[in-house]
Amino acid sequence: MHRPPAPSHPSPDPAAPRNRWWSTIRARIGFLLAVPVLGLISPYLGFAVMVVAIVLVWNDGSWRKGVKVTATVAAFALFGSVAPDRPAGGTQGTAARPDGKAAGGAGTMGIPARTSPSPSPTAKPRPAAKDYRGMSLDDAREAAEAAGFGVDEHDASDEDKSIMMRLNWTVCFQRTGWTSSGTKTIDFGAVKKGAPCPREDGGAIPWPRMPDLVWKTWKTAHKEVTALGTVPADHIMASAAYVNDQLPDKGEYDDWRVCVTDPAKGRDVTVAMWVTLELTHPDNGCPHPDGQDGDRPRLPDRDDDGDPDYHDPFPGDRHRDSTFPDGPQGGSGGSSDGDGGGGWNCPRTRWC
Repeated sequence: MHRPPAPSHPSPDPAAPRNRWWSTIRARIGFLLAVPVLGLISPYLGFAVMVVAIVLVWNDGSWRKGVKVTATVAAFALFGSVAPDRPAGGTQGTAARPDGKAAGGAGTMGIPARTSPSPSPTAKPRPAAKDYRGMSLDDAREAAEAAGFGVDEHDASDEDKSIMMRLNWTVCFQRTGWTSSGTKTIDFGAVKKGAPCPREDGGAIPWPRMPDLVWKTWKTAHKEVTALGTVPADHIMASAAYVNDQLPDKGEYDDWRVCVTDPAKGRDVTVAMWVTLELTHPDNGCPHPDGQDGDRPRLPDRDDDGDPDYHDPFPGDRHRDSTFPDGPQGGSGGSSDGDGGGGWNCPRTRWC
């Protein structure tokens, strides 16, 4: 019995597996090439496609490990070529805009980070405060504390003294601010009452200098020292420039002349210091600055009775001077009327 021939099957094509592998590779490569294209459209979309492509590559067992690594690097490079640039220096954070607002920096992988809808914090303005300069430190503190300020104080000069008795200090500078807890503060820079304020906080006090007063009258010199503003009128003293001279009663030496000042000309005249003006009668000159042989200067006194010749009515008689012009109060001898009262040196005096 004749069997019919078995149906013939076509022999497998040896090139078919290779074609399928090549088609898969082209699909993966096309997928990777889509990353930069989609990245130009939207960074988010490009990033998502890149991640999917990398996952497919690493899950495909037909790819060698070296090829997978190369494809992954290529995907990152392609996406990086179209990703938005990072801020200068590659740092993240905030950058100033022309309008003064802060802009968000780039996030991971160059993806723009979300910006906060609330504006960035800015420094608080200085709290408004009354001008307390010129007030006593004690009064300024009390008023500032009543206005809600936390108060601090310091010596405004370069002497950096501790402040005692605030009533005797005057405010020169004030600086306001805020604490970290939101309390407004004020810091006073002060100097001793009567002292001039420094040109800047922490600077030297510009004390007035003693003027040149030599040969000016007491009345004129007294006014000039008082006008300096640091010395009370009752802190200016007068004395005789010569050791054997004596000032007349107050008000009678207004036209006497200044010979020496303490402090000397050009020295600082500080607050509440004592100033001495040494005077001489206008009939006399001032003593030599170096004195006489190192001794205190003396006016001529021929009879050596302690009464300078310029006002001694009897410059050649030591028994009579300006205090007792008719002779000394004591002596010996009898009375001219013989009453036995004796004891007076009577010749040429009014007592005999």
